[in-house]
Amino acid sequence: MNAKLKLLTQLLRTTAATEIMPRWHHISAENKADGSLVTATDLAVQTRITAALALVFPDIPLLGEEMTADEQQHLLTATEHRIWVLDPLDGTSNYACGLPFFAISLALIEHGQVTHGAIYDPVRDECFTAARSQGAWLNGEPIQPFAAGAELGDCLAMIDLKRLPPQRLAALFRPGGFRSQRNLGSVALDWCWLASGRFQLYLHGGQRLWDYAAGRLIAEEAGAAVQHYQPEQMTLTAGLTLDSQLAIAAANPELLERWQAFVALQ
Repeated sequence: MNAKLKLLTQLLRTTAATEIMPRWHHISAENKADGSLVTATDLAVQTRITAALALVFPDIPLLGEEMTADEQQHLLTATEHRIWVLDPLDGTSNYACGLPFFAISLALIEHGQVTHGAIYDPVRDECFTAARSQGAWLNGEPIQPFAAGAELGDCLAMIDLKRLPPQRLAALFRPGGFRSQRNLGSVALDWCWLASGRFQLYLHGGQRLWDYAAGRLIAEEAGAAVQHYQPEQMTLTAGLTLDSQLAIAAANPELLERWQAFVALQ
């Protein structure tokens, strides 16, 4: 694991220990304009990480989930070379309700490409990291996806039903699609669990850049096969955007091809 990832790992661990875990079970949440939740923890984590990164990398701005849409768009379009992308608390609903499945997600984008990613799960003390073309790790140990078999029916699927187009839902549950289905409520950890072999098929109907920037890199560097689509047109996404994306992935390219066919994305 390279020096930059070691620095990010330490930053996420320290931030979680001081800002996230002491507040857990002792905090209330508020609704944002889009209906999602925000807590004081989200804001405290974003403030702390922004300040810490500015000391070490003063020339790299940070785009955080808890900024306004105008601020986010300005940062993404005005920054030509490098930018941090942060989800300070992915899985806020879980956190607010006491479900132990949430994480900090941090990615570095350089020249339009995600080059480094770190995601920390403070409940399990698991830090997933990746650097482009260098691999992916869990607490410093290499990870890779796992496929129980070559057929979709051999696989465990992580499917977020809430954000999928309603007309697609019934067809997902016809025979042959997967052995069983789960949804745990943290996009960042979804990607990490796919990367580390804890399930084999993935489908999520609405991810934002801060949700997937680090996680997708971790999954791809581990060896998973991934595609993002524009939900309305069902066309493959090119480049980075703040628009919501439909994500589909699998433990390997062969499973992804079959999974795409099953959910009618081919």
